[in-house]
Amino acid sequence: MFIIYIIIAIIAFGVLIAIHELGHFAAAKLLGVKVNEFAIGMGPKLLQKQGRETLYSLRAIPLGGFCAMEGEDEDVPDPRSFTAQRRWKRVVILAAGSVMNFLLGLVIVIAIFANMDHMGGTTITAFDDAFPRAGASSLTVGDRIISIDGEHLYYSDDFSTFMSLTGERADIVLERGGQKVELKDYYLVRRPMSDGTMKYGISFDRIEGTATRRLKYSGYTAVNFVRLTRISLTQLVTGRAGLRDLSGPVGIVSIINDVGQTQQPVSVKLKNIAYFVAVIAVNLAVMNMLPIPALDGGRIFFALITGFIELITRRHINPKYEGYIHAAGFALLLGLMALVMVSDVLKIING
Repeated sequence: MFIIYIIIAIIAFGVLIAIHELGHFAAAKLLGVKVNEFAIGMGPKLLQKQGRETLYSLRAIPLGGFCAMEGEDEDVPDPRSFTAQRRWKRVVILAAGSVMNFLLGLVIVIAIFANMDHMGGTTITAFDDAFPRAGASSLTVGDRIISIDGEHLYYSDDFSTFMSLTGERADIVLERGGQKVELKDYYLVRRPMSDGTMKYGISFDRIEGTATRRLKYSGYTAVNFVRLTRISLTQLVTGRAGLRDLSGPVGIVSIINDVGQTQQPVSVKLKNIAYFVAVIAVNLAVMNMLPIPALDGGRIFFALITGFIELITRRHINPKYEGYIHAAGFALLLGLMALVMVSDVLKIING
């Protein structure tokens, strides 16, 4: 049975990549750029079909893909080449892949929450007596929590999410009787649960799940995915997270397979997998927009920088030099991916 969830994971990767490349492809076609090949997957071609000007191909390794546009990294005489386009067009084409990934994640969470009856607000309604509180400056019934360590709370789910990232203490901003109150360095008793989550002994108000509110909840969920990606990147930069905390394709397939092996109804497992895929879709959208060579964000960054330099110097910069930088960045990214893959394999072996 486990092979089914591995297949689901591989298909999910293919969909994420296809949607991303479709974004580039659609934007390029819409803006009149010549696309030489649109490929899903990497490696040898399994299927191919030549269109009027574009070769469509399906390749053997479902962990990549590309939209090969005319003249991406070099000046060519074709007026429909990528580098011949105005700068705003190039930025739109480059950003379109990430936009599509984000929209895919949003659509998935909308589908997941389509039948949600209620959602938790951020106003405290009760406390569990088994959880002691921190004296007179403590939280009280009726408080509406606004933020935790600067992260705004939209729903009660956010409370658990951001409290779990703070350690033992946090700065909490709340509304009490129409006034804003700040609890500095606040300690809140927490207890680990069997599913790995933390319990805080606090109950929040319930909000009826109308169609409009479900859409709003889905939108804020997608925004939270972006916030969590930002926090994860910050932890990597500051050293709070390391290589073992990263997961590549192998690790993600393993996680999806683990979800499939849980003792839950199939419908629940598929829903959890869909939620995880939505997280990955939004994560890919954010990561691809980072100003790192070889990523879409890096290409956008260089498009803006070279535009500024050309404006000042009145001299055209040959895009082949930018191509060299992206090639070097791509090689480094491949090296990082190899390290992450080895780490994922070792985690699986070591349990």
